[in-house]
Amino acid sequence: MFRKLTGVLCFGALALGIPAFAQDEPAKTTWTCPEDVVALVQSLPESERVLNWYNWTTYEAETTRPDFGELCGVTVNEDNFGSNEELIAKLRQGNPGYDLVVPTGVVIPQMVREGLLEEIDISKIPNFANVSTHLQAPAYDTENKYSVPYQWGTIAIGYNTEAVGQEVTSWEDMWNFGGNVAWIEDPRSMLGIALTLQGMDPNSTDPAEIGAARDYLIDRGGNVRTIAQDDGQEKLLSGEADMVIEYSGDIFQIIADCEANPEQNCAGKFAYVIPSEGAIIWVDNLAIPTDAPHPELAHAFIDYILDPVVGADISNYTAYATPNQASIDEALILPEYLESTVIYPDEAASETLFTVVDLGDDVARLYNDAWTELRTLLGQ
Repeated sequence: MFRKLTGVLCFGALALGIPAFAQDEPAKTTWTCPEDVVALVQSLPESERVLNWYNWTTYEAETTRPDFGELCGVTVNEDNFGSNEELIAKLRQGNPGYDLVVPTGVVIPQMVREGLLEEIDISKIPNFANVSTHLQAPAYDTENKYSVPYQWGTIAIGYNTEAVGQEVTSWEDMWNFGGNVAWIEDPRSMLGIALTLQGMDPNSTDPAEIGAARDYLIDRGGNVRTIAQDDGQEKLLSGEADMVIEYSGDIFQIIADCEANPEQNCAGKFAYVIPSEGAIIWVDNLAIPTDAPHPELAHAFIDYILDPVVGADISNYTAYATPNQASIDEALILPEYLESTVIYPDEAASETLFTVVDLGDDVARLYNDAWTELRTLLGQ
């Protein structure tokens, strides 16, 4: 997930307004590094005064890492991954030194089963109280033993308004489009969409239904130019595809960049829509990988992220929805974002959204096999 936004959304027609740097100076956090963590850091050799974060690309505010580093006297290093599968594959080989990772909720149970995550001590994270109650104790981690919510959003349709030539409102608009489209390399989400559109459970464990979802997509895949490795927004921007299935913030970023850079001549050219039939909703999480070298620092960093100002800075920068209720209650989220029914779906839209959940390794293989067959038949 590219997950960065550099402008402010002025929704209605999903046009974007003034860039974020033109806004008032943001509030400063009053968060302080715990005394025991400061003492621990000071007891370490200079080379050990680090926090290593394995994260999605540009999925934080510009000040997130440097501010924490200054407050706790450490350097925050970051490596990036492009998919949950890549994250899991890396950790399966043995933790190379990461203190914190950012998995999506659906893979948390799998990572726990495989022994890839350490338990989190919520008593060391007082700011956990700031998490919206509806995002606490999720189905994938009912006691928040291994995860704390970081950001959330949707997977739906981004499109080139000029090339498509009409407003997109449904999945049928994508299946029937005469130009090139790109799907996302996400078997559970794609097959979950197909299951839902056929009136089935998006988390079906029935091999026949999973096969039906595969066939449904194959029958509607004649316009698929590529199945994108989480870079659908780049396919859209380059013109390789005119419609894509992508993460919401990925599309908002190119919209914002077009508005902020008029010389690119693409302002108003792109849009993002949650189809009337529904779409995927997901939650990304902060988690501590097994054998993290600095777990105390990791706990402090999670608490820092859940500070209202810090949390708001991240969501205002990425344009993903915040799980931090205190950030919302203290009016720290940009109103253009908070009022958007695309970033924060209203009641009507929320009723159409669905999640994909962990179904165990055996069922996961059914989905992966169906996806492999689909890709082969579509020539992808």
